[in-house]
Amino acid sequence: MFRTLAKATAAIAVVCAVAGAGLVLNEEYGKDDSDAKDTTASAGASFTGTKKIDADGHKVNVSCSGHWDADRPLVMLMAGGGEGLDNMAALQKSLSKTDRVCSYDRLGEGRSDKPAKDELQTVNDTSVLLTALLDHLAGDRPVVLAGHSLGGYIAARYTPDHTDRVKGLVLLDATVPHLTRDMKRTIPADATGPATQVRDGALAANEGQNPEQFVIADGPVHSAGDIPVEILKHESQYAAVPEYGPALEKMWAKGQQEWRQLSTAAELTTAKGSGHYIHTDRPDLALEAVQSVTDRVADAR
Repeated sequence: MFRTLAKATAAIAVVCAVAGAGLVLNEEYGKDDSDAKDTTASAGASFTGTKKIDADGHKVNVSCSGHWDADRPLVMLMAGGGEGLDNMAALQKSLSKTDRVCSYDRLGEGRSDKPAKDELQTVNDTSVLLTALLDHLAGDRPVVLAGHSLGGYIAARYTPDHTDRVKGLVLLDATVPHLTRDMKRTIPADATGPATQVRDGALAANEGQNPEQFVIADGPVHSAGDIPVEILKHESQYAAVPEYGPALEKMWAKGQQEWRQLSTAAELTTAKGSGHYIHTDRPDLALEAVQSVTDRVADAR
């Protein structure tokens, strides 16, 4: 979730990004295209590469690739906490062979603006920003959101209130809906060693002590109707905390089950052979999940 805790909890998905999981953008997807001229009436709809876009009063770093197909939705990739859009570059490259795909740095990540000093960000703040970006990048086209970890959490919170636009959702080991409550229940306050770092780190990050100054609030899962939703969870992640590893795995699995309440068409799958970074450990499964949802959205048009 956040790299700030990676050293202490290198294998723990609940709190931080796994050390070394970041990807470097290749030349095509990483080039700075900030001065590029758009060639369509829909601003931002045609550029390839990266550029900064004005959204909700902020400069937001965005990467887009692939070409529009009138029958296909825009795919928006959303990276985990402590990660920039480059972390999703390989998946974006694969998806852009058939679809228009964009990704972005949230405030406080990558090359986007930082949040105002001492000002915490909420789900509402991230939703306003995402809506502004989608207005710019997708126009009135349907959208599929595909988010990893914290990006999945934000996508899952956003979608039920925006089903007029978001027609499909993919969650890649998304942060669970009640992480603060569940962490307190799973690792007691008197725990010692690595477990203490995991517990305290998660609770601090949830309160906004993270690069995005984002409060990861517990809350119920709201329904987005019957849109296609693919949920992938890791197979194994908690060996670094042997005393509480099984309990943490159970906690995470239960949280993934909660996300199924997003849709009557939601499907949950364990990504065999993967840790928290499913899109790097099992890129084939991540690609298949996003393509499956995108195809179903396209077929429903």
